[in-house]
Amino acid sequence: LFGSYTGFDSDNSSGDFSEANHKVPEMLDLDPHQSNRTGKHNGETEIQENGIKRHRTSLPAPMFSRSDFSVWSILKKCIGLELSKITMPIVFNEPLSFLQRITEYMEHIYLINKACSHADPLERMQAVAAFAVSAVASQWERTGKPFNPLLGETYELTREDLGFRFISEQVSHHPPISAFYSEGLNKDFIFHGSIYPKLKFWGKSIEAEPRGTITLELLRHNEAYTWTNPTCCVHNVIIGKLWLEQYGVVEIVNHSTGDKCVLNFKPCGLFGKELHRVEGYIQDKHRKKLCVIYGKWTECLWCTDPTTYETYKKSEKRGGEQKKKSVSEEDIKSENDEADDMPEVQDTVQFIPGSKLLWRINCRPPNSSQMYNFTSFAVSLNELEKGMEAILAPTDCRLRPDIRNMENGNMDVASKEKERLEEKQRAARKERAKDEVEWHTRWFHQGTNPYTGTPDWLYSGGYFDRNFSDCPDIY
Repeated sequence: LFGSYTGFDSDNSSGDFSEANHKVPEMLDLDPHQSNRTGKHNGETEIQENGIKRHRTSLPAPMFSRSDFSVWSILKKCIGLELSKITMPIVFNEPLSFLQRITEYMEHIYLINKACSHADPLERMQAVAAFAVSAVASQWERTGKPFNPLLGETYELTREDLGFRFISEQVSHHPPISAFYSEGLNKDFIFHGSIYPKLKFWGKSIEAEPRGTITLELLRHNEAYTWTNPTCCVHNVIIGKLWLEQYGVVEIVNHSTGDKCVLNFKPCGLFGKELHRVEGYIQDKHRKKLCVIYGKWTECLWCTDPTTYETYKKSEKRGGEQKKKSVSEEDIKSENDEADDMPEVQDTVQFIPGSKLLWRINCRPPNSSQMYNFTSFAVSLNELEKGMEAILAPTDCRLRPDIRNMENGNMDVASKEKERLEEKQRAARKERAKDEVEWHTRWFHQGTNPYTGTPDWLYSGGYFDRNFSDCPDIY
């Protein structure tokens, strides 16, 4: 989950800011004691006939140009250092908290629903693998830096149309750890974990090493899957067009059956031939390969049986010219492109006949480039609808004044608010140290992951009872 704490974008966005026509329906549970199926949202408008409220399709203001700001003047002192303690100017941010970025895991929740519906454990693992890959897809071209969450900050999201609710909390400041918990409204799954990205600056790039376990429980099948995200790297942070690369091996383990999915997020390579590519396989507890998975985390994911895959690859090696069957109409990246340059177009995937499509990335709204390259789902995350303040926890990041002002285009006010909040956090930490008072998390507690046996942050429960009387004053 990188787009994460980095934040550099050399794009110069300008021009008129237009509304997108792409609509994303959403229903937020504004009143836990009343049903929203009537379409009544405390005076809200834009209700569809089915009672689901239309969500906003653009931000209040376009993104601010970063072309006049020097990243190097800040980063030249940081080579080889851990970056979580480095304060960056707000111009390199995007108007979301990192807690909201984590929530973007849920954009492709239909893949969890697919996994829940399949009777075959192999098909369930295929859907879970696609979900794990889709979780990093929203980072493509997202080079803005989310706001570092304040200690005790929270974010909740209820999507009745998608069938889930989600809560996250910043449980530690040094090191920065974000814990999250989501559950299906039909009691069919639980999805939880903690994220602690270790970031370092290496001169031309910034790398995030993933920390923290991600767990998905399919309750109807009594199955639990765990994995860790791939490493993410942002290139050209000094000069040139920024681009993201995901690499490393991700192992998804089904702790009930012993099945395992091994996904290799490939490094770019000398001429960019492997850029964005993902290849892997699913094996049973006896290490027998059941299927091969291939594709790109920026585009789509396919699966086929191992024999078909090996036959196809051998045919390629013999030099027989295989025509590339494209799943996109876009051109393929030229091998003459420099390795450090982001390709101008998205690559296509070499389709192997007989393969089954597991997942395809959602189209972004037409005005996405003026909105920090947000997806339609991301555009919706910080919307503060009428009546929500009365039911949200006072620590919810929709209420953060720096993020709210940046979203509205008030950059000077946002910067001052960011400094004020950071100073308030430092003062509170000093006060606790003076009084020898320990910080207590509100919704999560330290424990052990029941499936991996490793340290984890576990949901304590009770958030949706909405007793917020003892929440800290962080804003």
